[in-house]
Amino acid sequence: MGWWQVNADTLAGSRFVLSPLAETTACMFALGRTLPAHPGEKPWWDQHADRFKTRLTRDPLDEFLIRAATGAEWIADFLVPTPAGTGEPTFAEEVATVRDTPAGVVYADLEVSLGRMLPGPLRRSDLAERAASLLEWVWTETVEPTWDRRRRILEADIIGRIGRLSMGGWEAALNDMRPGMRWLGESRLQINTTSNPPRDLATARLMFVPVTPRHGWVSWEQPHRYAVIYPASGVLTDVREVSGPLGRLLGSARATVLVLLDTPKSTTQLVALTGQGLGSVGRHLKVLLDAGLVERRRAGKSVLYYRSRTGDAVVTSAE
Repeated sequence: MGWWQVNADTLAGSRFVLSPLAETTACMFALGRTLPAHPGEKPWWDQHADRFKTRLTRDPLDEFLIRAATGAEWIADFLVPTPAGTGEPTFAEEVATVRDTPAGVVYADLEVSLGRMLPGPLRRSDLAERAASLLEWVWTETVEPTWDRRRRILEADIIGRIGRLSMGGWEAALNDMRPGMRWLGESRLQINTTSNPPRDLATARLMFVPVTPRHGWVSWEQPHRYAVIYPASGVLTDVREVSGPLGRLLGSARATVLVLLDTPKSTTQLVALTGQGLGSVGRHLKVLLDAGLVERRRAGKSVLYYRSRTGDAVVTSAE
């Protein structure tokens, strides 16, 4: 298995960060699939996937480049640069890192992702520019129009992760972050189930970067920065208000909040997932608390709400 040696100083200096470029890259991977990876992605995928594939087929070299850069076991490093982890970068600032990659570095990265020598058609000097232009198209056409909502979902995920960290330590915060990832103990963080050699992060900054699509990867700029890009717990979808008996009993908006509390969530997370206003969510939570259908606990600076046993029974009986 692939694991990283992460000491106490590295964990103390680790942080959750947002990256418009990581979100855009994950969306590009999602659009390249034959089907959406998660039902919640389907409305967005249906709207944009055919347009993305048309954009690729207009220039077969772009399609060849992306296939080469996203190999079966490895993504070409130049396509997924490690976030700087300082300040809050714009998409334009981050994609410039891709565009400015020297041709020799692009060639070397592609040979790693392909697992063989670079084919003749890809021995060109404009590959970094092509990749950056494609990412710009994905950002402008499919991500930027919904970035405000995506950002709320990502911020809500971070709040939830920090809450888990304060309640159960790093094991609780990291174990379900991405498939194959778990805390092994003895300062070891398993990243995946491959046979890659371990890496020592004793002097590195470790970052965790959520994205809304069901995609993830790791990246690094040795020896200073390492990043884990992982799927956020919320997806970019319009949560349908609950109808039926439960909706008639509680009201559809309040019933939706109760259904979503199968796992602990903060008010911020509920606002992001439902699209309801902060005041509305707060009022629904007060009624549900007074009725004994939900409980709450403090996690650091956040308050997490979750269904009580009575709430579970009410939701189950209404299904």
